[in-house]
Order: sequence, then C-alpha cells, then structure tokens
Amino acid sequence: MKRLQEVLQNKKYKKIPFVISKTQHLILKVRINGCKGTFILDTGASNSCVGFESVEKFQLNPTHSPTKAAGAGAVNMETQIASNNLLQLGRWKDADFSFIVFDLTHVNQALIQHKTKAVDGIIGADILLEGKAIIDYHHLYLYLL
Repeated sequence: MKRLQEVLQNKKYKKIPFVISKTQHLILKVRINGCKGTFILDTGASNSCVGFESVEKFQLNPTHSPTKAAGAGAVNMETQIASNNLLQLGRWKDADFSFIVFDLTHVNQALIQHKTKAVDGIIGADILLEGKAIIDYHHLYLYLL
C-alpha cells in the first residue's frame, strides 16, 4: 500500500512542513513578496491575513476595506486589503494573492502569555481551498496542489 506522501507527490502536491506550538497551533514558515514570516495555519479562518505591524516587513500596499473582521475573542475590527502579492509556502506559489490586513495584537498577546512566539499572520481557508489542501497531522505536513 502506498504511503500518503507518495500518492500526493505523484499527483503534484507540494509538501509544506509545519510545527505544533506549545499552544497547539500549527505554525508555518511563509514568504510574502520574498520576505520570510511565521503564520498560524487556521482551518477555521475564512481568509488569510497579516497584522498591521507586518505591512512594511512584507512590502504590502493595503487599501481601505469596508469589511469588519471577527475572531479569537475580538469583533468588529477595521480591516484593509493588500492585493497583488507573491505568496510562497514551500514550493507552492500564488503570484497574485490578496491578504486581509488587521490588528493581530489580541492573537499575539495570547501567544506571548503562553510563552509562545508572536506570528505575522494567519493562513486561512482561502489558501486551503485554492490549493486543495490535505493536512497530515501525523507527519506534520500541509500538502497543496
């Protein structure tokens, strides 16, 4: 019987490693516009996002968005949208990706309280759906097509 990894690689899926933090979050290394960052992989987040404090780091050009964000104990948060970005997770790429930009202070404060490192953003269902994601929790890999 073939292993999952072999089957997915034969179907041209890209294998992206992740680690599990002390807080049980799945942590990925991501590149946006060539700059490295640390992101939470969140299957419950509808959109991928970057914190306001990381806009310069990733060379984003956000514009106003009428959409309000909610999640992780915060509601009605102002957002911006940053379009036309190169997103890379391992060898998987999207050359025209849009991120929601909003205040991730509440997320990072909670992580720091639990002695876990802050993150630059969240990878959400938009990427997981686009990449036909499969998460291998046992071997700690995200697969994207």
